[in-house]
Amino acid sequence: MALALGPRATAAGHRLIAFDQAGSTNGEAMAAARQGERGPTWFVTTEQTAGRGRRKRAWIAPRGNLASSVLEVMDVSPAVAATMGFAFGLAHETALQRVSLEANLRLAGSDQLQYLLKWPNDILVRGQKLCGLLVEAEAMPDGGLAVVAGIGTNVIAAPEGTPTPATSLATLGVNVGAEELFAVLSDAWIEFRGIWDHGRGFAEIRKLWLERAFGLGERVAIQTGNATLEGTFDTIDETGCLIICTADGKRAAVTAGEVYFGNAASVGAA
Repeated sequence: MALALGPRATAAGHRLIAFDQAGSTNGEAMAAARQGERGPTWFVTTEQTAGRGRRKRAWIAPRGNLASSVLEVMDVSPAVAATMGFAFGLAHETALQRVSLEANLRLAGSDQLQYLLKWPNDILVRGQKLCGLLVEAEAMPDGGLAVVAGIGTNVIAAPEGTPTPATSLATLGVNVGAEELFAVLSDAWIEFRGIWDHGRGFAEIRKLWLERAFGLGERVAIQTGNATLEGTFDTIDETGCLIICTADGKRAAVTAGEVYFGNAASVGAA
C-alpha cells in the first residue's frame, strides 16, 4: 500500500511528496520552502534516518514507522505559528483514536487506549511516548513565514533507552500500517487546521487540547538550564505557555524546558 492523502485532504488541494527514505521530513519541507514551495504540502516517509526532536535530539524512524511533516507559508508571526503545534497534536490524537477503534473494542473499560497530549510536543499512551512533534518556522525572502509541523509516530517499533519510556502501535495491539495512519491524519489535519485558522481559533484549540492534556492538575517540574521550577500544572494560556501554580500560591508561565510529571517530577528536579 502506497502513501496517499485522505479524501478530505485531496479535495482541499493539499499536495504530497513521499519518500522511500528520508533524512528528515521537516528538513525536506523547509528545503522545499526555500526553493519556492508554498504548500500546503506533506512530506512523508516510512523510514527516517536523521530526524530531529526538540533540542536537536535524534528521532529515527525505522522502516514501517511514520514520519510526516506539513508545510505551509503563511502571513503570521512566529509566536502565532508556534500555536499551530497544538492543533497538529490534536489532529494526530484524533487520527490515532480513529485507527484504534478495533483495538479498543477488544479492550475493556480502563484498559482502552487513551492518547494524551504532553506539553509541549509529545503524545503519550499509558504513560509511554508514542509520538514526538516539532514545529519550525523560517521567514521567506519574498515574504511570509514558512511553517513546518512534523510528527514521528512509532507504528511498528519504539526506541529503547529513551528518557521517557516509548511504545509503538504494534505493541499496543493496534494493527495499522503507516500508510493507513497517514491518510487518516491528513484528513484530520483539514479539520483542526480549519479550527486553528491562522491562530484566530486558538481559543477553541486550547480548550480541546486541555481536554486531552497529560498531567493536568498534577505535580510538575520544569528544568530550564540550571534552574528548576516546581508546582502544579494548572493550564496553558492564550499563547500556549504552560502555567503552573507554585507552592507559595503564585502562577508562573513557562515557554520552554524539560517537563517532568508525577513521580518523575522529583527525578527531574534532582
